[in-house]
Amino acid sequence: MNELIIVGIAREALKTALYVAAPALIVSMCVGLAISVFQVVTSLQDATVAFVPKVLAVMLVVVLSFSWMARMLGAFTTHMFTDFNTIVRQLP
Repeated sequence: MNELIIVGIAREALKTALYVAAPALIVSMCVGLAISVFQVVTSLQDATVAFVPKVLAVMLVVVLSFSWMARMLGAFTTHMFTDFNTIVRQLP
């Protein structure tokens, strides 16, 4: 039973982390793919051409979705602290 509780908490933590990180990772992947195609077409192989647009796109996504990210993390934290007594009581 102890292992199931711990696995459930870990699963919820990983799911929350994935949800929070997904928008920035998806945008980074899409911008990176577009920049790679641009570099192949133009034969321009400069590191800053790939780095700067990705950083700007990820920063923009984080700024736009920060309130949602904070709510998700806050809800997870609140859930962990409010259910702490219940979880501890279930442990032998």
